[in-house]
Amino acid sequence: MGKRKPIIGVTGPDEGGGAAWFFTALSVRLAGGKPVRITPGNNAKTDHLDGLILGGGADVEPEKYGQERQEKSVLIKDKRTVFEWLLSILFFPVYWIARYFRATKSAPIDLERDKLELSLLEKAIESGKPVLGICRGMQLMNVHFSGNLHQDISGYYTEEPQVATIFPKKRITLEKGSCLERILGTNICNVNALHNQAINSPGEGIKPVARELHSEIIQGIEHTGYDFVIGVQWHPEYLIQISRQRNLFKELVKTAKKVTREQ
Repeated sequence: MGKRKPIIGVTGPDEGGGAAWFFTALSVRLAGGKPVRITPGNNAKTDHLDGLILGGGADVEPEKYGQERQEKSVLIKDKRTVFEWLLSILFFPVYWIARYFRATKSAPIDLERDKLELSLLEKAIESGKPVLGICRGMQLMNVHFSGNLHQDISGYYTEEPQVATIFPKKRITLEKGSCLERILGTNICNVNALHNQAINSPGEGIKPVARELHSEIIQGIEHTGYDFVIGVQWHPEYLIQISRQRNLFKELVKTAKKVTREQ
C-alpha cells in the first residue's frame, strides 16, 4: 500500500447531510485517511475503498425487517441552561450552525439509500474491509444481519422526555473486553443522541456491547465474525473535541491500512 492514505467511503443522503459529511470527513482526515462521499445520486467508484462508514440520517425502511411503518412521536429537543448555551456559543458554534442549516434527515425514509448502503456493506464484508456504522448506519448493519428495530423509542422515556442533543449528555456503559471498550479506553462514558429508533433484536453474529445506562437501549454493537464491523448509536463525528471519540476513526483507518496491506 506504500504511503497511500486509506480511502474511506462515507455514505449519506442526496439532500441534506452536509454537516455530518463535513465533520465525518474531517474526522477521517485527522485519523490519516482519505474520505470519499457516496450518495445514491453521487455513487463514486467504490471498488477501490479500503474502509466504509455508514452515516446517519433517514430511518431504515421497516419492511426490510418485516414490520409496517409506524407513526412516530415528535422528538423533543433538550432544554439547556444559560451556561450550556454559553458553551454552545463559545465552543460549538460550527456544530450548531452546520446542523441547523444542513440537517442530515431530509426525509423519513430513503429507499435508494437503503439499497446503496446494503450493497456497499455486503461488498465491504465480503472483502474483509472495516465498517463503522453511525446511528442509522448501526441500525442498517443490524437489519443486514437479519435483526430488527424499535421504530419509536419514546416509550422508553417515561420519567423524562426523549431528547436530541449534540452534547455528550447521555451516559452509556460498555462491555469489558469488547473492541469498543478497548478503542474508547473506558467502560463508561457520555455520548450525544440524535435518534428515534434503536435495535430491538440483534441480528446473526451481532453482539450488543454498549447500552444506555438507565433505559438499556443498545448503543453499540460488534459482529463476532469480523475484525472491525462496529456500530455506534451516537454521533462521534460531532464529538471530535474528545480524544476517545476520535479513536473510533483512528482504529478504522488503522484497520483499513492493515487489511489492504495483507491483500
